[in-house]
Amino acid sequence: MLTNDILQALKQYTANMQSPVTLVLQQDDGQSNQEKRQELKSFLEQVAGVSDNLNVVEPDKYALRSGLSFTLEVNGEPTGIVFSGIPGGHEFNSFVLALLQAAGTPIKLDSTLQNMIKAVDKPLSFEVYISLSCHNCPDVVQALNQFALLNPHIKTEMIDGGLFPELVEQNNIQGVPTVILNGEVFANGKVDTAQLIDKLKQAHPDLGKQAAPTEALPEQDVTVIGGGPAGVAAAIYAARKGLKVTIVADRFGGQVKDTMDIENLISVPKTTGTELTGALHTHLADYDVTIKEHMRVEQIKKGDVKTLVLSSGEEITSKTVIIATGAKWRELGVPGEKENVGNGVAYCPHCDGPFYKGKDVAVIGGGNSGVEAALDLAGIVKSVTVMEFMPELKADKVLVDKLYQRENVSVLTNVATQQITASNGKVDGIEYQDRETSDTQRVDLQGVFVQIGLLPNSQGLDGVVELTKYGEVVINEKGETSEPGIFACGDVTTVPYKQIVIAMGEGAKASLAAFDYLIKHFN
Repeated sequence: MLTNDILQALKQYTANMQSPVTLVLQQDDGQSNQEKRQELKSFLEQVAGVSDNLNVVEPDKYALRSGLSFTLEVNGEPTGIVFSGIPGGHEFNSFVLALLQAAGTPIKLDSTLQNMIKAVDKPLSFEVYISLSCHNCPDVVQALNQFALLNPHIKTEMIDGGLFPELVEQNNIQGVPTVILNGEVFANGKVDTAQLIDKLKQAHPDLGKQAAPTEALPEQDVTVIGGGPAGVAAAIYAARKGLKVTIVADRFGGQVKDTMDIENLISVPKTTGTELTGALHTHLADYDVTIKEHMRVEQIKKGDVKTLVLSSGEEITSKTVIIATGAKWRELGVPGEKENVGNGVAYCPHCDGPFYKGKDVAVIGGGNSGVEAALDLAGIVKSVTVMEFMPELKADKVLVDKLYQRENVSVLTNVATQQITASNGKVDGIEYQDRETSDTQRVDLQGVFVQIGLLPNSQGLDGVVELTKYGEVVINEKGETSEPGIFACGDVTTVPYKQIVIAMGEGAKASLAAFDYLIKHFN
């Protein structure tokens, strides 16, 4: 089941295990899929075969969900981590990380957040419904596995929905990941560690107060808010100047992390969002930068020296601030959208258009961005259907005229998208309502490009720096904002063309401008 290359890699990963780990497989209950159970047992035995510190047992004392469930024990003690299903596909990394972290590999979670999780004093039992093809699910599984390792009151179970259809129906699961906590829905859809911690804080308002305090950082020269291409570029350029630098990010990579394939980052012929995010993190680690991951800046207090209040309750004082919080695509909010991101649902025609060569696609949105996207795609794909909610396209006339000149473009106006459908894990069509007749109709296609605008991640900046009516941070050619000492870069700003390569350049520029500011105002 596992290739020799994977087994050799596992052997290297487990070579420095500090504690033995036992993979405890639930005994056969006679109700489980026998073929899958044998596959799971063989999988675990292969993994255990790479190290003397790993072994598989099937005791009768355990009462896990089924014969397709196993848990991890360290020195005979439970870790609180359970896998119900075979953790292959995207979840293989979740399993390996759980194995290594249970054996003593340090958990890469900020000490403040670790203290918050350790402060939980009530039983929390998480169930995470996943599919092995879901690229958003591992983030949730891995975060909750870490929580369980940090606190014996916390238990978490990964459940492969494909192997437990009765549970999916019973819990009315309509998308993955779906997280159930103590029998109630806790979170669903794409959710990161910062959001999970926020939800825990909502359920336990005193969580931050109970956590042991951490030592405050000394005054920083530059604090970067955001961990996407712009933010990382800004942090690296600042660190190379020998400055004291902190970067605060709720998730590294930003939009990039959700991009499946990237072929327009100059000098890198082809990469993926996951790979590029890892490369950004690795490059940043080469420099003396304080990283505050899985946190947000909730308030910026202005002054000669700025004070940033973090979601963890910490405060950072900093001579300059670089805002690089990016933007997010405005979503339709219909069934089938989030579930199929990367499998037929896309938001960037420049990035993902070439992957739909010769296929039928739709563009949702008849404004300038939607019509421009349709024109771009028309030269690549087989056909484009533009779908607009209003009775007429909202784009500039010159764009609309060009659109109607394209033979492979059709336009549907006064229609409301009802849902995006899929089969075999890929988008296969859109159901929409004719707003004049109320009739529901369908168009078969393989791709949907949502182009109803971007939402800058500028929440909390109103009154701190000047914003446009669309929420973008207004900057000049140096990345300076309306507030001295505060700079901005990337997709959150008024700079046009939201592209990775542009964001990186803007991040470097903002950092150099911040350095000039420090020289003039603090020396």
